[in-house]
Amino acid sequence: MSVPWWEFVIRAAIVYFFVLWVLRLTGKRQIGQLAPFDLVLLLILANTVQNSMNAGDNSLIGGLISAATIVSLNYCVGLIAFKSKTVEAIIEGRPQILIHNGVLFEDVLKREKLSRHELMAALRGVACDNIEDVHVAVLENNGRISVTSRKRVP
Repeated sequence: MSVPWWEFVIRAAIVYFFVLWVLRLTGKRQIGQLAPFDLVLLLILANTVQNSMNAGDNSLIGGLISAATIVSLNYCVGLIAFKSKTVEAIIEGRPQILIHNGVLFEDVLKREKLSRHELMAALRGVACDNIEDVHVAVLENNGRISVTSRKRVP
């Protein structure tokens, strides 16, 4: 190995938290609904940060140390998020109400970078033809939109 083992651990941890932060900034829609250009971005991002993790070292041990560090960090972050609602909110965010009782919250759409077209596609997916037919539509943490339609009085 060209660098000490602990440098692999530190480098992998820095890259892990940086990538987690960058992906969190992109918003729920980006993570939950990968378009082809999003997949390309993730693949290029992975290749881009590789050298910053391994310091140019292409040894098997160096790669295994970096991989073990990232997997361990991911497990620990998941465990901490499970035990702490505050950490969970920071890492995963909170569900956002998009529509309530037929009223669309345009500011939430804008903040979450969700187009009206994407919202309408989700509504059509549950047989709601228009916003007024929706009791509640929620943008979940995983990027999906949950929709409950209004009960119509016959």
